[in-house]
Amino acid sequence: MIEVTFTSEGSRITGFEVKGHSGLAPAGEDILCAAVTSAVRLAECAVNDVLGLEAAVKVREKDASISLKLPGGLGQTNESTCQTLLTAMMVYFADLHEEYPDHIIVLDMEV
Repeated sequence: MIEVTFTSEGSRITGFEVKGHSGLAPAGEDILCAAVTSAVRLAECAVNDVLGLEAAVKVREKDASISLKLPGGLGQTNESTCQTLLTAMMVYFADLHEEYPDHIIVLDMEV
C-alpha cells in the first residue's frame, strides 16, 4: 500500500512523505504508482526548480520513500503558491484513495 502523509503546522502544510508500493500491478505496469510518482515529481520540480526554494528532499530507495519539507520564511507569494500546490496534491491523492482505497491511504499529521 502507498502511504501519503502530509505534515502541517496549524493551517500551513509544511511537506509530505510518500512511501510504499500500491501492489495494484507488477512493477513497471502499475498505473497507481505511476500517477503518484508523477505528482510527487511535479511538486518537487515546481518547488525547487521553478520557484527555486530549496525544499529539503529525501529519497530512500530501501523503503521506497520520498519526502519534501518546505523551508521557512518563503514570503507571501511563494508561500501562497506552495500552499496551493500542496493542497491540490492532497486533493489529488484523496481522489486516488477514493478510487483505490485498498492501495493508497492519505494522512494529515500536525507537527
